Order: sequence, then C-alpha cells, then structure tokens
Amino acid sequence: MGQVSFEGKNPESHYPESRVLIIMTGGTICMQPSADGLVPMTGFLKNAMAPRPSFNDPTAPNVQLRAYKNGAKLTLDSLRTPVSAYSRHIRYGILEFTPLLDSSSISSMGWTEIALTIKENYHMFDGFVVLHGTDSLAYTASALSFMMSDLGKPVILTGSQASIFALQSDAVDNLLGSLIIAGTFVIPEVCLFFHHTLYRGNRTTKVSASSFEAFDSPNCDPLAKVTSLGVDVNWALIRRPTQIAEFQVTKYLDTAHVACLRIFPGIKPEMIESVLKVPDLRGLILETFGMGNAPGGVDGSLTKVIKEAIDRGTVIVNVSQCTNGFVSPLYAPGTVLGRAGVVFGHDLTTEAALTKLSYLLALPNLTYSEITARMSQSLRGEMTEMATPSFSHPAGSIDSAMAWLPAADTAFTALGYAIRNGDLRTVREILEGDEFNHQLLKRADYVGNTPVHLAAVGPNPDVLHELLIRGASVHPRNYANHTPLYLAEKMGNVENVKLLKEAGAHLWRTEPHSGNVSEAGDLASTTDVASVGAADDDKEVKDVSEHRRILGPWSEERGYWQVCQLELGVPWAGETETKGSAGWDRKT
Repeated sequence: MGQVSFEGKNPESHYPESRVLIIMTGGTICMQPSADGLVPMTGFLKNAMAPRPSFNDPTAPNVQLRAYKNGAKLTLDSLRTPVSAYSRHIRYGILEFTPLLDSSSISSMGWTEIALTIKENYHMFDGFVVLHGTDSLAYTASALSFMMSDLGKPVILTGSQASIFALQSDAVDNLLGSLIIAGTFVIPEVCLFFHHTLYRGNRTTKVSASSFEAFDSPNCDPLAKVTSLGVDVNWALIRRPTQIAEFQVTKYLDTAHVACLRIFPGIKPEMIESVLKVPDLRGLILETFGMGNAPGGVDGSLTKVIKEAIDRGTVIVNVSQCTNGFVSPLYAPGTVLGRAGVVFGHDLTTEAALTKLSYLLALPNLTYSEITARMSQSLRGEMTEMATPSFSHPAGSIDSAMAWLPAADTAFTALGYAIRNGDLRTVREILEGDEFNHQLLKRADYVGNTPVHLAAVGPNPDVLHELLIRGASVHPRNYANHTPLYLAEKMGNVENVKLLKEAGAHLWRTEPHSGNVSEAGDLASTTDVASVGAADDDKEVKDVSEHRRILGPWSEERGYWQVCQLELGVPWAGETETKGSAGWDRKT
C-alpha cells in the first residue's frame, strides 16, 4: 500500500496508504432540504467530507485517482484520512452515480451498475464502500453478495438515518467506520456497516425506521465491532474462498419473475393462486408462520394450489416471518408443504431469499432440481450451516523447544517451517488440527509476510494451492509493499505465478512486472538476482549482500525459520534495518 512522500518533516508522511473507492448511489446520507423535501445532492467529497478533519488530513498532498465507469476512464479528486490506529492512511475518491437515487427506487439494474463498477475498478483499490439509502440497503447487500463470486476484497455498504449535513446524524460514524475497515482489513465479503457494527450483508434486515441502530443480523453474529479500543474482527466468522478462481460478476438478476407473499390467518387459496398465475412467474418466496407453517385450507385446498404451481415448474421457498429462528418441518403444516415440494429456506432472511432465488433463476442452464438444491445450500454464507470444528492439535507436530511460545505463535512458526520445506502433509496437519487454524491464514510475521507470501517463494506449488483452497487471500502486501504475486514473479516460480493469477492475484500499482517470468511463462535468467533487484526503487529493494550481512538466519530461539529467499531483494526479517531504510512502509 503505497507510501506518499512530500516536503516537510511530518512523521505521518512515512505511513502507508490504502486506497478505497467510495461509490455514491444516493440515499439520506447525501440529502439536503429542498422545496420538495429532502433530495440527494451531488459534490459529496467537497461539501461533506473535505470540511471534516476526520476525513481530510491537511498535510496530505493533492492526488488524483484513476477510475473507470462504463468503460470510460475517469480522474477523481481524492482526500486522505489522518493516520489511523492501525498506522496507515486511507486515501479515497468518490464516484457519484447519475442520477443519485432514493433507495426505494433502486432495481436490479442499479445492482448491476454497482457490481460492474466494482469489477471495473477492482485492481486499483484495496476496498470499496457503497453509500446507499437504508430502505433497500439489506436487499442491495444481499443481491451484491450473490452477483459477486470469488470476491477477494471488502465491499462495505452503508448509509445513515439522518443526513450528514444534519446537526445530529449517524452519517459520520457510519462512513468513517466503513472507510477504515475497508482500507485496513482483508475481509473478502459483501458487508453492511451500521451503528459501529459490521454485518454480513446477506444476513441483515432493517429493524427500525428511525433509530440509529437500524439494522440487525438476527441469525448471524456480527463480523466486527468498532469500540473505543479499535476494530474487533471476528475472524472465525469471515468467509474464505474454497476454490482457486478470479473475481467474477453475474450481470443480471431475474427479479422480474419472482414474487414474495406473506401468509396471514384466513388467507384464501384463491389469493395465493392469483399470485402463482402471474404470467411468467418462476419463483415465489412464501413467508410463513413460526417454523414454516401455513394453513392447508379446507380439504387441503391451499396446499393443492401450491403443489400445482410447483408441478408447473415454479420454485417456492419457505421462510419464516419471525425475526429469529428458522423453518423446519417440525409441525404437520410445515411437513405438508415440504411433501408438496416447497423448499425450506432455513434461516434465510426474506431479502436474501428473494435475491438468491433471482440470482439462481438468472444462471444459464440450471434445471429446476439444481435450483431447489442450491436454495437449500449456503452459497455466500447467507444461511447457517452445521459444521464440526476440530480443536485438538496433532501431537508431536510442534517442536518441544518452542513450547514456551503462545499457542498461536507456535502454530504459525511451525506452519512457516512446513511451507519452507514444501511439506504439504505437515501444512495440512497444522491447518486441520490447530484451534487457531482460521486465523493462521491471516497472520503475518513482523515484516508483514503472510503464509501466501512464504508459499509464493517456496519450493512446492501444492503447498500454495492448499493455502488458497483453504481461503488464504492473495491480496495482502508485506511491509515492503509487495504482493505474493510480485515475489513469485521475482523468484521466477512459474507454477506459483500461474496459481496466484488463477486465484485472482494482481500486482499492486507500484509493483513493476518482473523480468524473471516471460509472457510465455518461461524462466528468465536468475543467475544475477542482485542486479535484478538493483533495478528497482532502492527504497524498497536492497542489495542482496547487505541483507545477508545484516539479517542472516532468523534466530532459532525466537522460533522463526531461517531466511532462505534473500534474493527477493525485500526486507524480509530482522529488527536491525539496513542503511537508509527509514522510509520502509509499516503496514499492518
């Protein structure tokens, strides 16, 4: 994450920057009074954010950011936050949609526009914040979660109950919290941030029309909470990719052929039948009582209407009207619906059920049975899945000499040794057996190298593959501001480069393409690695012999493995810095 240099001795100039794109769609947050009531106003960066010190570091240089919209190249004015508690600045620009909308007017076309804007700018920013009205915010968050697959960066939706221009407003806290999280943490999900809380977007629902605590996630704990001590991320809940694939966007949701119907006491079969016979209807979300119950009607007439629609190929999904809990065929009325072919939606919110069904109906070549099967499976964490975690560490896999280390450090150190040795079996053993296995993939050593950084220069591509399919991110950068892909290219590890690119990795904007891997994938000469490093910016790449002299092997008593890839020309380890290294980035 790039370092900004400018004249003067401001110590904050040495802190790294993250880059976040704010996508403004409209909503209360940007509204101002008019003769017709509150209406969205343009110029949000200049009018709302620039005057506020928490959004605008006065010592920052003027920088314009490049962005794209509908294939057209744009230049955006940007601002930078003061240094955060995580020792970094967040530089951001705002891309405003035209026209700005009240969220009650958003449709699937608006969702497509948001998703494609993120896709166009994916390689140029560390995270994305979408400003949106609250009325349909949970619907948009759910829709985007299904439209965007193999996401590797945070996408955070937020808004406010009162305009940012109002004296009493929640807008500043919601926007600043979203901005800091998006620019600091690699949380590869579509999230919703409101009232100091980060939720999984497709588990949320709006619970208040006026309270600042307007959203809740009834059946899923928050992903993070903002407190006076900082951001407390629940890493065990964060979803991780389970396949090697690049970020993709599904451009279309079939909302035009899906309906939602709420069951009420005394509802007549004819009412449901009239909905089910809407021309070209393909799916229905049925909001039922309690755990999935609905009246059968006289002589089962209501159930008969539902079954006839299912026999015609209409997908009907059963979700509960209750805020908490799930649908289950525990009672006879629910069991009857299941026998008729109704799909149990478990603990899906109505918003998630509607957008998920619209997403599946839009996918080409899916059969009826495939759609109904996927509606009962978690695709993006939208429903609760039962899992049996392992909490015991395999005996004998950790060196007894390091028993004094904290458990997480011990496991991470052992993982590093296994990666260095290309020991796939031990890597699997550690990740499957350690109680910290979720967190291990996100940990970094004191120079910022994650397990993926280490595996990128390691001897065994199968180890890198194992980390990636377990959900390790390819996007973090170490303290020298380098991605795993850059390191793999630098070492000429062709197979690792290929794997990383297949997983959606890309070079950061300050990283040059290495000459060690040609376009054809052949290895270039690596006999003079020192001369290759010398061609790079000497602020980030040091002389190999200098690294060897100062760093040497990592101290065994500290539990770190020996530095064996010094040819990378980056500051891999050692608390003693080389001459002139004061400008190295300090990245969390």
